[in-house]
Amino acid sequence: MRILVTGGGGFLGTHLIQELLKNPTYIVTSFSRHTYTHLEDIGVPTIKGDLTVRKDVERALSQGFDAIFHVAALAGVWGKYEDYFAINVTGTKNLLEVAQLQKITKFIYTSTPSVVFGKGDLLGVDENQPYASEHLTPYAETKTLAEKLVLESNNGKDFLTCALRPHLIWGPGDPHIFPRVIQKGREGKLKIVGDGENLVDIIYVENAALAHVLAFENLKPGSNLCGEAYFIGQERPVKLWDFINQVLGFLKIEPVMKSIDLQTAYRLGWFLEKVFKVAGIQKPEPPMTRFVALNLGKSHYFSHEKAKKDFGYHPRVSIEEGLKRTFAQRELIKET
Repeated sequence: MRILVTGGGGFLGTHLIQELLKNPTYIVTSFSRHTYTHLEDIGVPTIKGDLTVRKDVERALSQGFDAIFHVAALAGVWGKYEDYFAINVTGTKNLLEVAQLQKITKFIYTSTPSVVFGKGDLLGVDENQPYASEHLTPYAETKTLAEKLVLESNNGKDFLTCALRPHLIWGPGDPHIFPRVIQKGREGKLKIVGDGENLVDIIYVENAALAHVLAFENLKPGSNLCGEAYFIGQERPVKLWDFINQVLGFLKIEPVMKSIDLQTAYRLGWFLEKVFKVAGIQKPEPPMTRFVALNLGKSHYFSHEKAKKDFGYHPRVSIEEGLKRTFAQRELIKET
């Protein structure tokens, strides 16, 4: 079976490809704007192209694939809406339309729990939780639009789609979460937002990759997965600030002790967003936004029962084992 992975050179994309290659019948190709030596080293070719350019997508998909894992996205908490829309919505729309024209039968989409994240706590909610009525970032809004496109494209027969919503992916080589936390921790710029008791879902990168492969292998005509979204995470949620201090402790960085009231952080985020917008500042992002304040101060964890029932997902690597593996390879933690 020939499989195309968009964004295969990225953090999750690389681990997904490694998981797929455990099955010798899968022939895997990456589609990306860049080539990656670490993929070439394991015999995975890259088709260079831009998801937002329809001709690039047509050229890539004309090479005869059976399935697509659409992992590539523009992520972040700040930036121009148009940039997020182009990659996350237009890019996904291009893939979906061309995939159907090319008779590709399976489409597995990497979504995000941010599609349901509003202003309140999310305490073990399942996939019946509605999309947020208001999104505080263009990322969350455009990922919602893209997820809807993916799920609505499923016909249950010869074009099968599903979406996975991994939350806070981490592990060896993490280029996003741990490096930011570590740098700010070293600079003494971290403050506990709220009372520090908020629970959040996290997922070790290998588990996220495993869930994608399990969903793909169980996505069949008439199966429960057709046109459905799934939350995936670890064996339990963690207290966010305890987990952050645990991460800092591995590197002998002082734990975060100072705190800021959630409402104060939220108001500060609102003010800084206004200032940055008026000034037209795109980079760097504001040191605080409303979305970040809520993510750091609210609980957001989910039921994973649907994923367990429909495609047998259980974390392969525990939180404790994941941390051990991550910090046994400190050189793989890219620092910003």
